[in-house]
Amino acid sequence: MTPTVTSGASTTPTVLAVIPARGGSKGVPAKNLAEVGGIPLVARAVRAALGAPEVTDVAVTTDDATIAEAARTAAAHLGAAHRLHCVERPAAIAGDTATSEAAVLHALDVYEAERARTVDVVLLVQCTSPFVSREDIDGVARAVAREGADTAVTVATFHGFVWRDGHAVEEGTYGVNHDKSVRPRRQDRPQDYLETGAAYAMDAAGFRTHRHRFFGHTALVPTDPARVLEIDDPHDLARARALAPLLDPSPLPSLADVDAVVLDFDGTQTDDRVLVDSDGRETVAVHRGDGLGIAALRKAGVPLLILSTEQNPVVAARARKLQVPVLHGIDRKDEALKQWCDEQDIAPDRVLYVGNDVNDLGCFALAGWPVAVGSAHDSVRAAARAVTTTPGGYGAIREIAAWLLGPTLTADISAPTVPTK
Repeated sequence: MTPTVTSGASTTPTVLAVIPARGGSKGVPAKNLAEVGGIPLVARAVRAALGAPEVTDVAVTTDDATIAEAARTAAAHLGAAHRLHCVERPAAIAGDTATSEAAVLHALDVYEAERARTVDVVLLVQCTSPFVSREDIDGVARAVAREGADTAVTVATFHGFVWRDGHAVEEGTYGVNHDKSVRPRRQDRPQDYLETGAAYAMDAAGFRTHRHRFFGHTALVPTDPARVLEIDDPHDLARARALAPLLDPSPLPSLADVDAVVLDFDGTQTDDRVLVDSDGRETVAVHRGDGLGIAALRKAGVPLLILSTEQNPVVAARARKLQVPVLHGIDRKDEALKQWCDEQDIAPDRVLYVGNDVNDLGCFALAGWPVAVGSAHDSVRAAARAVTTTPGGYGAIREIAAWLLGPTLTADISAPTVPTK
């Protein structure tokens, strides 16, 4: 596919990633909601697809309301709810014999009708491949959107000798990709590739014409063979759960993952208690370790903001001490956060937001890295992408600074530590 050229400049192709996720499954009941690494399979696929730079939007086609909600939650945690479309999958194409192609074609039609937008490249991303990465998805999308392929598929290098049983006396057993009388060395054999089943890309117009995923020139996009696993039965699911700690990226953010850190105050930088004297004056306790962590983040060049609904002047006083900008006495913290991000030219999905209570949930839905302190309310912990081991007011911010800068808080600042715009 070649992007349309207008006035001498190529337009950006519209790339729709479709994730089929029906509710019924005989091999593994409720398979697409099964958790691997603590995350439902459909949410893992949504995260990977939304993280691929070439992907414009993601459509989850499902006949199950719980699956749709899991997908929406995953997108909200990434601050990308507006890029996710849940398509109600008709019963006629939701049964055991329904093809993935039928689901993709239906989702493609619905998306184009609802968005009044023509899709240039359509992707098929499978929930049942739990370790599909955003790089895999980006690779197949780029092959079709920018490199001239008609279709693309993720593959893994394969060096095995494949055998087949002919089930007939005259045929017997025989080698499929080799002559069984010859055992060439690995380096002397042609390179074979195994289709991973994880991600496919198709020129949308060609897909409508041919109605299958392989037509024209098919690009092979290699992926890590260690990540190749399709979940078809309970044993596959058990293997995926055992491998997740080894193959999943770190659940904690690094400095490369965020462009700014925004901090709640009460219950996050304090232990949420207020001491009141006989004259009604309020005081709070803070942790010196948090001040050290904030100073290290500031020195590393990380944009910082304290955002609080509390009107007490102690918030502003603490911010002045830390030399950090502050917005307090705010009714709608999510609206204030969005405005601040716009003013600073910082993408919300690159913000790490730290909170502890339900008035932080709006910011959690907006920020790419919602983080709860260890003492946070249960609903906030459940919505967080990461949770500190330390309670608020006892060094939780120092712990987060160590995630980003390392335990000694000495990130290498001789080179830029925050990606340039």
